[in-house]
Amino acid sequence: MAAFGHTFPFYTGLKPIFPMDTTLAVIIAIFLTALVTFIIILPGIRGKMRVFWLLRVVTSLFIGAVILAVNFSSEWFVGQVSTNTSYKAFSSKWISADVGLQVGLGGVNITLTGIPVQQLNETINYNEEFTWRLGENYAEEYAKALEKGLPDPVLYLAEKFTPNSPCGLHGQYRLAGHYTSATLWVAFLCWLLANVMLSMPVLVYGGHMLLATGIFQLLGLLFFSTATSLTPPCPLRLGTATLHTHHGPAFWITLTTGLLCVLLGLAMAVAHRMHPQRLKAFFTQSSGEDPTLEWNPEEGGLLSPRYRSTAESPEAQDIPLSEASSEACCKKEHPREPDCTL
Repeated sequence: MAAFGHTFPFYTGLKPIFPMDTTLAVIIAIFLTALVTFIIILPGIRGKMRVFWLLRVVTSLFIGAVILAVNFSSEWFVGQVSTNTSYKAFSSKWISADVGLQVGLGGVNITLTGIPVQQLNETINYNEEFTWRLGENYAEEYAKALEKGLPDPVLYLAEKFTPNSPCGLHGQYRLAGHYTSATLWVAFLCWLLANVMLSMPVLVYGGHMLLATGIFQLLGLLFFSTATSLTPPCPLRLGTATLHTHHGPAFWITLTTGLLCVLLGLAMAVAHRMHPQRLKAFFTQSSGEDPTLEWNPEEGGLLSPRYRSTAESPEAQDIPLSEASSEACCKKEHPREPDCTL
């Protein structure tokens, strides 16, 4: 191989790597755009309404963004180790590298970064994804990786998740991913319904849907934890070290968001029972600013205050008229009376 500058001529070059998952980038961009748009119109909201609206919108966008992002995240189960390991097949060369494993709901992501990156006269920086989503064939993707001649650490970890591997990780994590993803989609639909109901005079039902959002998130975590613990952990030995995995950021942020939704839903249910008028005021912020506005006690009063008519008003309303017009009106009604007053 010296004639080729200590490189392997039959292997394909590195493909360009985007600094983050493109799906996550799109989701984050959409929700950040919505947040920036709201911040632009925020100065047009008066008084205390500005603070309450900011709190509500930021909280709602955070919950929705988390539910969507973790559904496509590959960091539900993660592990990383620094080791000395063989680089590629048919070569006795070893490298020093960081090997990372990220398991998501739709597949696994394996990274290999050299220490330093430049070793054996080439750049060692790999980021490979193998998926088992519906319509995807994990075994075919692994076969293509063999044909491409990916480094040994990447192929070793990918082989552990193949359907024919004695570790049984493929069926274990694939089952967990499908059920967890399904419950997260249900949680996202509940979040949408909660936002719709909180914009209508049905606040209590909006709180119930927010509570359901948190429950489905926690239910998804239960599915994932149960399915991934059905079989004993498979040892992952890479050269001189062993790779150990643990729950990743996606798992813990889903747990945090689920508990937040449950607490907010319960708080709204208690507030509806104890202080319904304060709950309505929090979601409308129109009481006390305009005395002509009134809430219907049988309605939520959210963004739709009722205006009193003259007949509904408990106090008589005096309508000022000019003296000339009042005298003319009185003479028409009582032409024989000398004096006519209102």
